[in-house]
Amino acid sequence: MAYRVCFVCTGNICRSPMAESVFRARVTEAGLDGLVEVDSAGTGGWHEGDGADPRTVSVLRESGYETGHRARRFEASWFSRLDLVIALDAGHLRALRRLAPTPEDADKVRLLRSYDPAAGDDLDVPDPYYGGMDGFEECLEMVEAASEGLLAAVREHVEGQAA
Repeated sequence: MAYRVCFVCTGNICRSPMAESVFRARVTEAGLDGLVEVDSAGTGGWHEGDGADPRTVSVLRESGYETGHRARRFEASWFSRLDLVIALDAGHLRALRRLAPTPEDADKVRLLRSYDPAAGDDLDVPDPYYGGMDGFEECLEMVEAASEGLLAAVREHVEGQAA
């Protein structure tokens, strides 16, 4: 059975699809694509059905990542099929833990930057939506840095299951 990871931001058009694309690439590079499923969603449904923000798409393409995406809202019922829910900021973390049906489900929610040892105390990936391209580039840098640590944690879990 695949290990399932879902990235969650506000509207699922900027940060979470970026994290999904980057992490999916890391999983593929590590040869784990048959063992790990990667997805994303938003805490709200404002953009359901929309593609990723054009600035997200641009930054991802410039860095060689795939960009196919349709926004959707995270549902509490998903917790039962997910192994890890990755929040992009503390507000998402709180919202997702409140939404979790059980304490065990709430324990599945983690902040993305908690996997980046260089992040320090500021574990939020700032929302680039209302700014310029530099915010999207900064977001990508943060996502890439945290993805390495997240991959190590997921790999450890997946390899532990296989043993």
